[in-house]
Amino acid sequence: MSSDLWSFSLDTYARPGVEHACLQLQAAGVNVCLLLCGLWLGQRGVACNEQRLQLLGDVAGPWDADVVQPLRTLRQQWKAAASEDAGLDDLREQVKTLEMEAERHLLLRLERLAQSWPQCEATDLTAWLEGMAAGAANLSRDALHQLRVAVTGT
Repeated sequence: MSSDLWSFSLDTYARPGVEHACLQLQAAGVNVCLLLCGLWLGQRGVACNEQRLQLLGDVAGPWDADVVQPLRTLRQQWKAAASEDAGLDDLREQVKTLEMEAERHLLLRLERLAQSWPQCEATDLTAWLEGMAAGAANLSRDALHQLRVAVTGT
């Protein structure tokens, strides 16, 4: 297991089925960075509680709304036109790189917030996953299960 949240997120996202599950959950309104953070915290044995969920959400919400989402929206808006315009496609790739960098910064902020939380208190990833996905419309329980299995193997 990777010790830092960014490496853990990259390793986890590269596992079979994880990208698809994350995109499904993202389409339902779930913040994937928060999900990956929840998996990371669960793997480290950090207990999930309402206060921690709220603190993480308070950090992620503004950054996601003000930085990540505008970049993602622009990248998605350019998708069709970029397939026929090489110059626009190059710009779209640069926006994609910025979007990923914005997500990396968010994960660093979440890691800094959580680094002092005690580890080895709990082992239930489900609480973190459900807490991070709470309130999402049309939530896919299968996608959440896929993420848990990708990390735990069970």
